[in-house]
Amino acid sequence: MQLDVRKCRSPNLTIRMVSTRLPGLEKEDLKVLRYKETEDIDARFSEVERTVTAWRQVLPNANAVARTEFNNRLRISLIHHDAALEGEVLSYSEIKAAVDPSIISDPSLIPSYEEIRRFDDACNFAAEQAANKKKPFKLDTIRELYSILAPEEKAKGLPFRKENPLHRLYYHDIAAPEKILPAMRKLGEWIDEPWAKESGRTIRIASNQLLQEGGYPIAIIHSIDRQRYYEALRGDHIALTSLYLEAVQTTAETELRVYEEAQKAPPKRRSKKSITG
Repeated sequence: MQLDVRKCRSPNLTIRMVSTRLPGLEKEDLKVLRYKETEDIDARFSEVERTVTAWRQVLPNANAVARTEFNNRLRISLIHHDAALEGEVLSYSEIKAAVDPSIISDPSLIPSYEEIRRFDDACNFAAEQAANKKKPFKLDTIRELYSILAPEEKAKGLPFRKENPLHRLYYHDIAAPEKILPAMRKLGEWIDEPWAKESGRTIRIASNQLLQEGGYPIAIIHSIDRQRYYEALRGDHIALTSLYLEAVQTTAETELRVYEEAQKAPPKRRSKKSITG
C-alpha cells in the first residue's frame, strides 16, 4: 500500500496534499508512507491521536490565507479520489470548473458538472452539520446526504433498492434487500449499502462528518487504495479502521506542513500604487 503526498503550487504558498497526477498539480518530493497490514491498531490510534492533537493546537492561529487555500485544494482532492473509487476519472480542471462559481462552464459539460457540484454541496452540508452541536447525527442525516447526491431519488421518496445489483466493479458484501430496513435502524451497520446508487459516496461523506464532529480532519481514501478499500469492506472492521487512520493522519500532517511553510514565507511587499492610492 502507498499513499502519495505531493506538492501543489499556488501564487502565495506551497501546499502538500494527497493527490494523484492532476493538471495544475506538480509532482515533487514524493513521500511514500507504508504501513503493515498486521499493525498494532491500538498503537496506530495513539500515533494518529498525537498528530491530530498537534493539528488541533495549530489550527486556531493558522494563517487564514493558507487555511482557505488548503481547504479548497483538499476539497478538489477529495472529489477526485472519491470519483476514482467509483471508477470515474476527473481532472483538476474539470473539478475546478464545476465548484468555482467564477468559472463559466461549457454547457455541453453541465451534466457531469452537476454531479460534481452535488458532491461538493453534500460535503458542505456535512461540514455545517458537524459544526452544529445541537443537531445529532442520525439516520435522517444520511438520508439528507443521499438526497443531495441523488435528487431524482428524493422525488421518489428515497426508496431502498429491491434487488442485488449484478454488475459491480468490486464484489464486496452488501445487504440483501429484505435486510436493509432493519440494518439501517442500527447505525453500526449502515455501511451495508441501502440504496441502488450513490450509497458508497453517501457513507464516505457521512464518515467525514462524524470525523469532523469529533474534532478530526477529514479522511481521503486515495485512488491507489481502491482495491484495498473494497477488500476492507468484506473483512472485519480492523482493515477499514486502519485505512481511515492513515487517511486522517495524512490530512493532519499535510495541513501542518502547509502552515509551517506559510509561516516561513516572507510577507508580500505592497506596491507603490497601493501605498499611494
